[in-house]
Amino acid sequence: MQKQSDSTNSPAKGIIETQKDLNLLVEQLSRENILAFDLEADSLHHYTEKVCLIQVSNLSQTALIDPLAPVDLSPLAPVLADRGIRKVFHGADYDMRSLYRDFGLEVCNMFDTMIACQFLGEKEVGLAAALKKRFGVELNKKYQKADWSKRPFSAEMIEYAKMDTALLIRLYLQLEEELRAKGRLEWVEEESELVSCVRAASRGHEPLFIRFKGAAKLKPRALAVLEELLRMRDEKARKKDVPPFRILGNEPLRELAELQPRTLADLNGIPGLTQKLIETFGREILKVVAKGAAIPVARLPHFPSTARMIRDRDQEARLKRLKEWREAKAVELGLGVGIIANNSLLEALADTAPSSPEALAEIPFIKCWQRKEFAAELLDIIQ
Repeated sequence: MQKQSDSTNSPAKGIIETQKDLNLLVEQLSRENILAFDLEADSLHHYTEKVCLIQVSNLSQTALIDPLAPVDLSPLAPVLADRGIRKVFHGADYDMRSLYRDFGLEVCNMFDTMIACQFLGEKEVGLAAALKKRFGVELNKKYQKADWSKRPFSAEMIEYAKMDTALLIRLYLQLEEELRAKGRLEWVEEESELVSCVRAASRGHEPLFIRFKGAAKLKPRALAVLEELLRMRDEKARKKDVPPFRILGNEPLRELAELQPRTLADLNGIPGLTQKLIETFGREILKVVAKGAAIPVARLPHFPSTARMIRDRDQEARLKRLKEWREAKAVELGLGVGIIANNSLLEALADTAPSSPEALAEIPFIKCWQRKEFAAELLDIIQ
């Protein structure tokens, strides 16, 4: 990188709450060559989650930006998009989705230190574990589930927020050195670039049960009841401005969908359905269950199924060889099998049997670093 960090113009201390202060901060940030970022949100406390705080650090100082204050965050866009500035995040998937969803901000030249830990074969890849291992620093987890939409922040919350990025650049510099020594820096850079392009998926008009864990195992009638229950829960959560799980947990919903109770007495003993919940929602739950149970057979929903490909003998043999290779390679490199190659890639390789580097490059799930490192081995196994 060409830019040099100027410690005299590092991010200002305190919380940025005015446009003037934000513009001044952006001017300072634009002169850095490495910046660390993190976000705090309120997904555990409100129906529609939003970014409530943005932390940014250089090597010496940390600034906190209040996105709920009357400020326009668009001046941050050029800094985040500047490929001459490395942006360091830890576990960036959620941050990338949130920055784009709430502010239309895109991040270029992003480096994810969690991915770096994974590609170094670390057993624990959380930020707290990484900082404790390398710097002996214990992160305070007290405010992990705090409501960051509330103002003002306590002094403890401010300190907690700053710690999330205060050591992130130092962590990045160590990880970068270790990755370079192992020849894996480009691997992590490519993986980080892919994460930087992740965006929040639109639900559109899909049924709510599509994103409900375990719904794929339910029968159509139970799915119909579950959908009605999910709609009831969603409506109440929206009105109260709380996450749906704070109205009614997933476990009792699943039980209600399968058991389809008819009386208040039938509700007793359902796991997660307390007496207080029965008193509050019991009669309404029974009405909703009855509504789902009365849907005509012709209109019952079905969980979308993915057609399972039937492979011939050669394809099955290739897939078996590829999985054996992946297991051995994971042991050799000290990495998880999913890091080496996911199942989708192995299945695509087994099914299409590419016979040349050019054909290998056409496989939709393969990454550049995988082709560079494993092309010869993969083509040999496939053939």
